[in-house]
Amino acid sequence: MTVHVAPHGSRSAAVRGLRAARRGCAAAVWWFNSILGGQDYRRYVDHLARNHPGCAVPTEREYWRTRHADADNNPTNRCC
Repeated sequence: MTVHVAPHGSRSAAVRGLRAARRGCAAAVWWFNSILGGQDYRRYVDHLARNHPGCAVPTEREYWRTRHADADNNPTNRCC
C-alpha cells in the first residue's frame, strides 16, 4: 500500500479557500435577503413586542399582504 502525502501546506490552503468561498456565499445570501426584506417580519414582530406589548401580532401572511397593499397604495417610495 502506498500513501501519498500532499506537500506541506497545500491542504490547509485548500481548506482556507473553501472557508473563504463559504463566507462569500453567506455574504451574498445575506445581501439578497436584506434587499428582498427577508428579516422585515421578524423585525416588525420584535418592534411590536418592544413598543406595543398589548397589540395583536399579525401572521406573516397578513404582514406581507398589508405591506404589499400599502406599497401599491403609496407608490412614492418605489423606484419604478
